[in-house]
Formats: sequence, C-alpha cells, structure tokens
Amino acid sequence: MSDIIQLLPDHVANQIAAGEVVQRPASVVKELLENAIDAGATNIKLLLKDAGKTLIQVIDDGKGMSTTDARMSFERHATSKIQKAEDLFNLNTKGFRGEALASIAAIAHVELKTKPQGEELGTQIKIAGSKIISQDFISTGKGTSIAVKNLFYNIPARRNFLKSDTIETRHIIDEFQRVALAHPSIAFLLHHNNNEVYHLKTSNLRKRIVAVFGVKMNEKLVPINEHTDILSIEGFVAKPEFSKRKRGEQFFFVNDRFIKSSYLNHAVVNAFDGLLEQGSHPSYFLYLTVPTSSIDINIHPTKTEIKFDNEKALYAMLRATVKHSLGQYNVAPVLDFNRDSNLDTPYNFKSSSKTASVPTISVDPDFNPFKETVQKEISFPYKREKQTESWESLYTSAAVTEQEKQSELFENQQEIKTQKTFQIQRKYVLSSIKSGVVLINQSLAHQRILYEQFLESITVKEANSQQLLFPVKISFSSAEIEMIYTIKTELENAGFSFDEFTKDSVTIKGIPVSVTESKITIILEELLNDINLEVPDASFSHFDVMAKSFAKTLSIKTGTLLSEKEQESLVNDLFSCKEPTVSPFGKSIFKTLTLNEIDNLFNH
Repeated sequence: MSDIIQLLPDHVANQIAAGEVVQRPASVVKELLENAIDAGATNIKLLLKDAGKTLIQVIDDGKGMSTTDARMSFERHATSKIQKAEDLFNLNTKGFRGEALASIAAIAHVELKTKPQGEELGTQIKIAGSKIISQDFISTGKGTSIAVKNLFYNIPARRNFLKSDTIETRHIIDEFQRVALAHPSIAFLLHHNNNEVYHLKTSNLRKRIVAVFGVKMNEKLVPINEHTDILSIEGFVAKPEFSKRKRGEQFFFVNDRFIKSSYLNHAVVNAFDGLLEQGSHPSYFLYLTVPTSSIDINIHPTKTEIKFDNEKALYAMLRATVKHSLGQYNVAPVLDFNRDSNLDTPYNFKSSSKTASVPTISVDPDFNPFKETVQKEISFPYKREKQTESWESLYTSAAVTEQEKQSELFENQQEIKTQKTFQIQRKYVLSSIKSGVVLINQSLAHQRILYEQFLESITVKEANSQQLLFPVKISFSSAEIEMIYTIKTELENAGFSFDEFTKDSVTIKGIPVSVTESKITIILEELLNDINLEVPDASFSHFDVMAKSFAKTLSIKTGTLLSEKEQESLVNDLFSCKEPTVSPFGKSIFKTLTLNEIDNLFNH
C-alpha cells in the first residue's frame, strides 16, 4: 500500500493558519496595532481604504527591526516574545504567537518598511501570498510601516464571506477603540478613505474615554479605584440613568488587554442591583491588574478570553468595589436619610448657659360652645325658601337624569352589538370574521404596517420631510458620526435633512413626517445599534435595516390603549399589507380560530 500522508507545503499551512488568525480586516488591524504597541510606539497611525479590503496600513514610531528581524518576522512561529513554554504563563506583551505576520502575508500583498534607531538605512520587504517579491535598503524614518493590500486576493471564497463596508468598518473601529482605550499614553490616528475618524492625543484614562465616545460621556462617569494584593481595579462605570438597552459600552481590560467575561460582567450588573430598569445594561470601563502568573490568556484564538486562578475572589471584590463607588458618589441609595441641616444642633449649644423657655398656655375659662349666639352664627349657603319654592323641579330633574342614564346604557349596548373589534390586555386585538375570530398582536401588526410604509417611501416614493423650526444638534461618538455619514443618502431618502456634520455631533433640520422631534435621538441610536448587530446576507440593504429599525422604534407597544377606531384602522391597514402574516423580524402577527375549533373547546 502506498503512503498517503504528506507534509503540507508552507504556503498551504500558512493559509490554514490564516483562517484562524485572520477572520476579517479587523483581525489584521488588531494584530498590527498590538505589534506596534509591543514595539514601544508613542504615535500610531491607522490608514484604511474600503473598510480594510483594499488597504490596511499601520505606521508607528517604535524601535523598528533590523534586516534579519524584518525577514524573520514573516516566518511561522518566529517571535521575540517567548523562548520557552513557561513564558506563556508570564506574558506582558500582546503579540506572542509568532504566526500573525506569516498568516497575513499568506492571503494578501504586504509591504514592510522598518528602521531601528541609530541606523542610516532601513529595510523594505514586499510579499505576496507568502512569496517574497523583493527586499531592498531604503531611506525611511525610525519605526515600522506595514501595509496590507487586497486582503484575501488569493482566496476569493473567503473574500465573499466579508460583509458590507459599513459592517466591516464597525468591526475595525471596535478593535481600534479597544486598543486605544487600553493605552491612553499612546497617541492614535485613524483615517478611513482619507477622512479623519479619530485623532486621539496622549491623555489620561478619563480624557481618552471622552475622546473616543464623545463629550457627553464625561458627565456619566463614576470613578472606580481599589488596590489589593491580588487585584487592582481602576476605571469608571456609567451612572444608572445612562444605562442602555443594548450591551455596547462595556469594556474589561486585564493587564492592558481587552477581554470578554460574562462572569465578571455578572459581578458588575449585580452591583447595580435595584438601580437599573428591566432590560437595561450598565456601561463600564474597568481596568484590572493581576499577577501574570495567575491568568492563562492562551485559551482562545483571538485572546479575548482569560482563565483566572481565583475567579470567586475577583467576583466578590469587583462587585463590592463597584457597589462602594456607586454609594460613595451618591448614585446608589444609602441608609442615611436626607435631613435639613438647619435642624442640626449647633456645636456651641452644649456650652450655652441658656435654657429653653417653657411656652405659656392661655385659655378662656368662660368659653361655652353651646351658647345660642354660636348656633345663630351658623349660616347656610342657600336660603331655605329656595329649597321649597320649586320642590317639583327636584323630581323632574331626577327623572330626566334617570332617562339620560337609561339612554346612555342602551346606546352602549348598541355599540357593543355593532363593535367589530376588541382589545385584550392592551396587547391583542380580537376581530370577528366569517369563519370565526382572529387574534392580532397589536405591536407586531403595527411594525409590519410601518415597515412597508417606510420601505415604500424610501425606495419608491419621494419621502415627505417636515422642516424643524429650530435645528436639533445631537452628540455622537466619532465612530457613530462616521456611520451616520456613510448612510446619509439613505437617511435623506427616508425624509431626514442634515445641516452640519462635525467630529462629535450632527445637526438635523428636517425629519420624516411620521417621526416626532422628541424621538430623533432614539431613532438614530436604535438604527446604529441595528446596523451594528445586523448579520446581513448577500442581498443586504441599508434601506431594509433602516425600515425595520424605524418600524420597531415607532410602533405602538404592548400596554397602549387603543380606541375602537384605532383598532379597526390597525386591522384594515394590516390586511392591506403585502405580507400581513409575519412581522419584519419573522414573527407571526395573528392567529385564526375557526368556529369548529371554538365548538370543539366546549364538546369535551
């Protein structure tokens, strides 16, 4: 029998490794930014084109690499971070696997320029699909510049799995934010398609958070600070009134590395017990410092999960620290009652020789409440003669009142007989049909109606817009402003009208007719969340996501009382829709109960 097991060629092995390391452009951004930080950079630039599909370039002013190191950096399992297996449990750096650059070079065109401090000339290396095309000496500045072009050019199947530019940009910005928040002492610059998205200067932790998420974040933050032998906690949590419906601004950093931990998240949420509305999530930026020997960070390919030696102790300390800070800054209720300071006893009162004076009581010993003069003083608001002069009218008015009540009663009975719809528990609308009855979920029905109306007005008709008397200025983070700008055309087609875009705000001068001014911020925030969380297929359209988002935000909710006319209008509008059976999110809108099914309920 012939041998069938063979060693894989290097370029194939690199492509397989790339599948684990490089899932999308954001994966490349993460690896390159972390390498720049490990190189001791103080200024890092990230340049993108077409959401990283065409170009991802990271430029840093770190220590650079020698010619030999530059060449070796693209070899598999080549790293300067570890020498023996034990080093994996005492890591202070980020990029340590030694396969990131090799994996990236296997699926893209890579151009590296680097020069260490003190050298006259630097090194330039060009690689495509793991093959070195050229290596030259060049004149360049201190540090490293690495450009990754045409990602997945030699694996078209992987490229087809990439989402829209908006989604991929969002993932890149997420990675950028995580790295930038972990290192406030480093200046970062992010450009996308020649537009500046972020320009973060060297600052402290609070200023970096505000620079990333906008000036409104500053008023929301409550400081957290606790130091023990096994754990140090610093950072901020947002006040309960600024909690969000979606889990967005939740960041854990362990030894300056972003991690995800549902266990630690539960500790923070537990500290907010009784302070949050149902379904709300707190925002937090928490920096944990633990001994490197007490954690294992090599349990997940993306290194976003960490295994702790003493999880229970960390949980208890984190919960107690957050709870203490919320109480210390008067965010959480405390046992002390609020009291007027004017009622406090003055400090010098004890030493005072004065004694409290006894109040004098004066009474009238001759007072008699049963004297006739008192009774005579009592007067009635109307004259007795008026009561008796037309006593017949009392019976007449009573008869009329009774007649009116009876007529109202019969009218109500008549209404009940002719009413076609009924509302049940302010959630469902029951309507009678020839074959039985139909039970409609009012919120889902309204979602379908609004969805089709919005989709038609955005794509077919020219949407009606109402101009605002006073333009509304809304603050957003730079990333959110960038996202709104990318869908500006679609929003204008929907009826929005924009006046001015800045780095942290947008001014709106016109809104769709069906939108009220008070809901502008809510609608845009929900829309951005929906775009972030959308997992689109090949036919992805911002129009569709926008119509769904608007419909969900503006639809009537469970608990809304509907008049008879509103109920009938809802039923008529629903069955005028092209697809009345399911909501925009695929849920059944109504259930039909035939007369036979109703009869069967009583035949058992």
